[in-house]
Amino acid sequence: MRHYGRLVTIVVTVLRFGLDEVALSSFRQRWVRALVRIATIGRRLDAPRGERLRRGLERLGPIFVKFGQMMSTRRDVIPRDVADELASLQDNVPPFPAAVSRALVEKAFGRRIDEVFESFDAEPVASASIAQVHFAVLRGGREVAVKVLRPRMLDIIDQDLALLHLLARWVERLSADARRLKLREVVAEFDGHLHDELDLVREAANASQLRTNMDGLNLVLVPEMVWALCTPGVLVMERMKGVPISQIERIGAAGVDIKKLARDGVTIFFNQVFRDGFFHGDMHPGNIQVSLEPRTFGRYIALDFGIVGTLSESDKEYLAYNLLAFFRRDYRRVVELHVEAGWVPPDVRVDALEAAIRTVCEPMFDRPLREISLGQVLLRLFQTSRRFNVEVQPQLVLLQKTLLNVEGLGRELDPELDLWTTAKPFLERWMNDQVGLRGLLRRMEREAPAYSKMLPQLPRLLHRALQRQGEPGESAALLALLAEQRRTNRLLQAVLWALAGFVGGVLLTRFFFTWAG
Repeated sequence: MRHYGRLVTIVVTVLRFGLDEVALSSFRQRWVRALVRIATIGRRLDAPRGERLRRGLERLGPIFVKFGQMMSTRRDVIPRDVADELASLQDNVPPFPAAVSRALVEKAFGRRIDEVFESFDAEPVASASIAQVHFAVLRGGREVAVKVLRPRMLDIIDQDLALLHLLARWVERLSADARRLKLREVVAEFDGHLHDELDLVREAANASQLRTNMDGLNLVLVPEMVWALCTPGVLVMERMKGVPISQIERIGAAGVDIKKLARDGVTIFFNQVFRDGFFHGDMHPGNIQVSLEPRTFGRYIALDFGIVGTLSESDKEYLAYNLLAFFRRDYRRVVELHVEAGWVPPDVRVDALEAAIRTVCEPMFDRPLREISLGQVLLRLFQTSRRFNVEVQPQLVLLQKTLLNVEGLGRELDPELDLWTTAKPFLERWMNDQVGLRGLLRRMEREAPAYSKMLPQLPRLLHRALQRQGEPGESAALLALLAEQRRTNRLLQAVLWALAGFVGGVLLTRFFFTWAG
């Protein structure tokens, strides 16, 4: 009952801005359309549907704005004009009063604010839907940034998310597209992201992991967390001094090599994706700055770590092999990858899917490689998959959105940026590490502790099995055990012979060159 008032507000907003036209555009049920037409008799809508959707979400509040931003990445399902309008959503909101911010900080630390800080700027430097940021100086003179969660955010978010879950269930019952979109899974993923953002300790942990991963790359700066002052509602971090990436003229006038800056951005992203499988998932220009300090001149500064993406080895394999197959025009391999992953329905004709992918992708090769968008490659694959009811995996959606952001930023800095030339070494290195000799040796090294523990136990296990051979009901299990043991022995023998041959070859080669010398 407590949700009914909010639900009425949502329904009124939907009808006022004509959002029903967008929500019901793919519905086949005539009774649903007829019911809406009756409820909206006399309504006049002049603005485009994408603009009306954006305005309606803004009217419903920051949670719906964030959901619209997330949905803007699902260009494989929603119309292009709607996706473009949703991508322009901004969640800048008026800051809450300084007195409230100070009270929240004091409550989080259990101390008066002047016991923790020498100074605390009342005016926030940034204000968003979830939190706002103040500059401050710690006791001892260290400059920091203090991120403060908005009051009562958890209650507001939980109420709206409960309604989103309910609406997702209703829409999936009525729309086949919504079921293929996995709308409930999208809402669940959105739920997880929002709750992650509400825990500032988790954000601090994300920042710390990225800082560790990027250490030594010398291309990006990540602020250090002041862990003694990090709580779920207040986060204190090193203050970063830089120029927003959007101020390109100012950055160029300071002497920064803009073309190198564009390449560095792509290098950072692909290191995070293919090397670490852990990437910044909210890389819009508001979260990126450039350092002009002499010691770190020209490096990126990353901010706001509430959303990060993670990729498993299978996700990275899917991405790497698909991109390489695409640029080799091996569309059959693209289809085979989808089949191997189990994403293709059993009734789909593989040759028809291959022809569809070729039709969509082949025209792209009439353009120079530097003009081909890797993000658009993934998008086209997703769009083609839609026709054949191929399931698009939710874990790749954030990656696609981030890749589009990185590409847009890189080409804004340098219109001639060739992303394929930058990405190809990462893909080839990853494949060599996975399927080459280096990958084999590394996996054997990783499994060595397990082998060293298992091998001494094999004689005892075999002896025990032989003793139990005569017991009833044990023969089938024993035969299976012995068969598995024989397979294991053959595998170990093959590996040992391969290693022996490799080492022997190296020694003979060194001996030959020493003797010849």
